[in-house]
Amino acid sequence: MEPSLELQPGLHFENPETKRRLHNLVEATDLAPKLHAFRPRKASDEIIRTIHPQSHIDHIAAVCASGGGDAGQLTPVGPASLDIARLAVGGVVAAVDNVLTGEWDNAYVLCRPPGHHALPDVAMGFCLFANAAIGVKYAMNVHGIKRVATIDWDVHHGNGTETIFYDDPSVLTISLHQNNLFPLDSGPIEALGEGAGKGFNLNIPLPPGTGTGGYIHAFEEVVIPALEDFKPELIIIPSGFDSCAMDPLGMQMLKSSDYALMTTRLMEVADKHAKGRIIVTHEGGYSPQYVPYCGLAVLEALSGTNKTFEDPFNEFIGSYGGQTISKDQEALIQSVKDIFFKT
Repeated sequence: MEPSLELQPGLHFENPETKRRLHNLVEATDLAPKLHAFRPRKASDEIIRTIHPQSHIDHIAAVCASGGGDAGQLTPVGPASLDIARLAVGGVVAAVDNVLTGEWDNAYVLCRPPGHHALPDVAMGFCLFANAAIGVKYAMNVHGIKRVATIDWDVHHGNGTETIFYDDPSVLTISLHQNNLFPLDSGPIEALGEGAGKGFNLNIPLPPGTGTGGYIHAFEEVVIPALEDFKPELIIIPSGFDSCAMDPLGMQMLKSSDYALMTTRLMEVADKHAKGRIIVTHEGGYSPQYVPYCGLAVLEALSGTNKTFEDPFNEFIGSYGGQTISKDQEALIQSVKDIFFKT
């Protein structure tokens, strides 16, 4: 017998449980009555084609119709995956419509599969369609928005969003990620954009083990100043909670209150430049035990609600060794600052 056949297969990391548990936690707290729940429709080919060619949609459809398989690079699908992916895009589009028409102050799109690794013609890293990027295009094409900023704090580099807007000066793409995690050799500080888009792509590849001190320092020294210079009319956050301390696919050390703080800082920028318009799209995060607390913290910040539930892990994680910024983290952030703001 092949050795691999003797091993017990595990549950795939990208499964519904983290999202289900986040939804259930919201429903179990006092937060749910203060939110407007919305069930989206499936996005049409026409909307998806603003980023992806029809051949990409057809390829995913064919793999799903065959019963499932690998639709791209590390992107397995089942028979219903295309329908679910259309709903994810539809959720982002609905959020854009409702926020930009003033129906909602802001929005959180609890969706799967994630989207920030998807290239125009390649599914990658569990991502079929570029959810956030399609939302950016939709905001521009339908609502006339001229400048959009994306801030991606997923532990993995937001390579798909970067690639899609790499030569576009109307979109500022920012990615804070663990250095050289996924995709390999992706997301260096020197990748600043090209052509007219040079100076509008910002990578902050933080060393493994970065926690509160490093992330907040990066925010205050680089992310917030870059946003202030750009003055976005809309902010979209590809929000991956795999940068938390309990994630099995990353080595960073964030806690739920860190995500709340970063959200609050971005809301302040949105209030100043974007009429408060901010949309969060759910990306990675593979700890079913901890993702719900991180997501709840972001939702509490977005809704301006006091804590509805105490994260039992927050104080414990905050006491981990290495939560204060280290010299290598500080040096990396200074290098990013020097390179980006001299572009």
